Amino acid sequence: MAFTLIGVVHLLPLPGAPGPSPGFAAVRARARHDAAVLADAGFDALIVENLGDAPFRADRVDPHVLTLMAVLADELGALTRAAHPGLQIGVNVLRNDVRGALAVAAAAGAAFVRANVHTGATWTDQGLIQGEAHDTLRYRRELGAEGQIALYADVLVKHGVPAGADDLVEVARETALRGRADGLIVTGRATGAPTALGPLGELRAALPGVPLWVGSGVTEATAAATRAAADGAIVGTALHEDADLRRPLCPRRAARLRAAVGA
Repeated sequence: MAFTLIGVVHLLPLPGAPGPSPGFAAVRARARHDAAVLADAGFDALIVENLGDAPFRADRVDPHVLTLMAVLADELGALTRAAHPGLQIGVNVLRNDVRGALAVAAAAGAAFVRANVHTGATWTDQGLIQGEAHDTLRYRRELGAEGQIALYADVLVKHGVPAGADDLVEVARETALRGRADGLIVTGRATGAPTALGPLGELRAALPGVPLWVGSGVTEATAAATRAAADGAIVGTALHEDADLRRPLCPRRAARLRAAVGA
């Protein structure tokens, strides 16, 4: 299975966010810059995420958030695919509006979405978030996107404490087999926190053929080990200037990370 390197386009606060927004024109300009950095560095995919909208709603976001994200995802797809036809677009609507992410992905022709809580329940800073796999998968079918938009689901998601089972393999089995996720994401405890790579071998043995991505903490120093342990990696924090999420993505950091992972 080929290794997939995914960079994150962390959107600045959108209009209407709890914190001050620089306005949609500034959000768009930063997103276009960051997407170009990832494309030029040779990343395989990018995922558009409304990180600047913290603190987040637990599930459904306001309609304008989905509209603005769909516009951006579509624009970034057109911008990057012109020079890099194989680059894929993903969508993550925080904190857990997976239905909304599917709508954005369908409108923008994106290839995958991220579900932070797909099955079970998790205590988070937004309160208790419950997975809605039944609703999400039915909605994807209603959109005619089954087989077109993949759903990657977190296992024991970061910034959360499971409300039920906390065994990594058990939760992964439930998510992939009963929840019918197309792939799994394993992270550290928080944004940018390193992911323990040791347990990934057990996950691969338990769920052969299910794509497994590392979702946090990947750096230039850990890139080679991550590639050996997983099928892909989502990288955000390490690509920003000075690893500061408030700053734009750094072309040098992106190029070095790409080189460290390997072609």
